[in-house]
Amino acid sequence: MVHQYKNNGYNIALDVNSGSVHVVDDITYDMIALWKKEDKQTILEEMKKRYSGKAAEEELLEAMGEIEGLVEAGALFSEDIYENYIQDFSQRETVIKAMCLHVAHDCNLRCSYCFADEGEYKGRRGIMSYEVGKQALDFLIASSGSRRNLEVDFFGGEPLMNFEVVKRLVAYGREQEKLHNKKFRFTLTTNGVLLDQEVMDFLNKEMANVVMSLDGRQEVHDRLRPTPNKKGSYHLVAPKFQEFAKLRGQKDYYARGTFTHYNLDFSKDVLHLADLGFTQVSVEPVVAPPEEPYALREEDLPKLYEEYDSLAKEIIKRKKEGRGFHFFHFMIDLDGGPCVAKRLSGCGSGTEYVAVTPWGDLYPCHQFVGEENFCMGNVFDGIKRTDLQEKFKGCNVYSKEKCRDCFAKFYCSGGCAANAYHFRGNINDAYDIGCKLQRKRVECAIMIKAAEQEIEMED
Repeated sequence: MVHQYKNNGYNIALDVNSGSVHVVDDITYDMIALWKKEDKQTILEEMKKRYSGKAAEEELLEAMGEIEGLVEAGALFSEDIYENYIQDFSQRETVIKAMCLHVAHDCNLRCSYCFADEGEYKGRRGIMSYEVGKQALDFLIASSGSRRNLEVDFFGGEPLMNFEVVKRLVAYGREQEKLHNKKFRFTLTTNGVLLDQEVMDFLNKEMANVVMSLDGRQEVHDRLRPTPNKKGSYHLVAPKFQEFAKLRGQKDYYARGTFTHYNLDFSKDVLHLADLGFTQVSVEPVVAPPEEPYALREEDLPKLYEEYDSLAKEIIKRKKEGRGFHFFHFMIDLDGGPCVAKRLSGCGSGTEYVAVTPWGDLYPCHQFVGEENFCMGNVFDGIKRTDLQEKFKGCNVYSKEKCRDCFAKFYCSGGCAANAYHFRGNINDAYDIGCKLQRKRVECAIMIKAAEQEIEMED
C-alpha cells in the first residue's frame, strides 16, 4: 500500500508496509499513482502527454527507473509481512508492565469535558489508602514476569489531593526495586492547583514525566476548566506551570490541553503555550458524546485540517528561527520508533497496562474505569476476568476492518479501544472523527520531517 499526498509544497509518497517515505518531484509523483494501474509503456505515454515540452523522454525513463529500483528494494509497494506475526503475538503470555494508579477519585476543579465525571468515574468520590496503593505495586511486580522496567502513573481526579500517599508509595516502590531487581518509572498528571515548592521539588526528584493540564489561551482554559465556585483557574495554574517547567529544565513534561468545538482555532492555543515558554506541548481533541455542545463534529473537520496545516508550517518556521518546540501529535520517528508489536497492537490496555481504582479494582485502562462490565478483578485477588484480557489481547490493526486499508495504521496502532467502545460499542471498531484527525496529523508530521531534512541539508 502506498499513500500519496501533497502538503506545504512537498510531494510525499509513503510506503505503508515498509515505512519508507519518499519526497519526489511531480513526474515521479504522477508515475507512482499509475504504477499499479497501468503497464510501463502506457505510463510512459501518459507522462509524455502530461509533460509535453516540460520533460524529455530520458527524464521520464530515469524517473521510471528510480521507481523500479525502489520497488525491487522493498521500499515502494512492499508486501505486508506482519499479519501472520500478529496472530502469534496475540497468543503471547500476559505480562503487565504499566499501571494507572487512581490515587484520587476527587478533584478541585469542575472541568466540563472531563471523561472522569469530575473525578467520580460514574461512581463515588474517594481517596486511595496507602495499603491499597502498596498492594497495587505488589500486584504489578508479581505480574511483570521478567520485565525489569515498570511504569506507574499517578492519576485522578487530581492526584495531588492525595500527595502524602503518593510520596509514601514512591518510597515503597524504591525499596521494592532493590528487592526484586525492578526499576519504576513514576509519572503524574495534575491540574496544578496544589503545586507548591514542596510538591515541585518532590516531583522533580521522583517523576520521570509530569503532565500539566492547561488548555491554552486564558478565555479558552477558563471556559471549561473552572473552580468549584465557577471562577476561572488559568490565573491559579499557568504561572505555577511556567515555573515548574523551568525547574525541570524544559524537559520531561507536557503542557497538555484539550480543544473543543468552542475553539476550533486551536493552533492559537498551541502557540500561546509555546509563547509562555513551554517547549513540550500537547493539545488534543476532546472526545465527547455528540449531544454535548462542546463536542467535535464532522462539519468541524475542514477547519481542523486547516489548523493542523497552519500549525505544521509555524513549527517549521520557528525551528528555522531557533525557537522551536515539540508538539506531541507531530512527533514521529521514521527511523526507529515503537517495536513492531507495539505498532500493531497499541497501548496494551487490558494486557500490558491496567488501571487501579482507589478501592483496588482493576480495569483495562483509565477510560474504562466505572464501566462495571470491564472490571477485571482487583489487586488483592488478581485478574479474574481472563476472558476480557483475552479479548484485549486480540485487539490490533488486523482485527479492525477500518484499519486494514488505512495508511496510518502503523502510527496510531489501531487507535483507542475505549473510544471505539464508547462510540461504536466494540473495542475492535474505531472512533471515526478521531481516525480522520489522526490521519491528518500523520501527514503533517511526515511533512515536517521532510522539511527538517531540508533544513539540515541547507545547514
